[in-house]
Amino acid sequence: MADQSMPTVNAEFGAQPTIEFDGEAPSGLKVVELVEGNGPVVRKGDTVTVNYHGVTWGSQEVFDSSFQRHQPASFGIGVGQVIKGWDQTVPGHNVGSRLVVSIPPEYGYGSQGVPQAGIGGDDTLVFVIDIISTR
Repeated sequence: MADQSMPTVNAEFGAQPTIEFDGEAPSGLKVVELVEGNGPVVRKGDTVTVNYHGVTWGSQEVFDSSFQRHQPASFGIGVGQVIKGWDQTVPGHNVGSRLVVSIPPEYGYGSQGVPQAGIGGDDTLVFVIDIISTR
């Protein structure tokens, strides 16, 4: 599904993400399901295992990527273990889904950002998230 305000991302689940930007970041928190999985639905409070790739809007500089480490990540979702943008967008999607999520600062790392990762306080984050499993 193409969305004018969201970046273009390769849609193959499990593939190293490529992200192309064209325009300004959307306002607010936004998620687009690029691939609809057919596995169980992720629910708030589940422990999910995902592969993810994170950049700031308009940049090709990766600040964090489990794809690059070849090591999926597992954590509680919807319970404050990750940034609010993830807690509010991952639940409700199925295992096997690939999402692209645009996360403004108030749903990410806030006005302080994460300077050591190159994330400024006014940066919009973009994540490609492949949902591998949930329990």
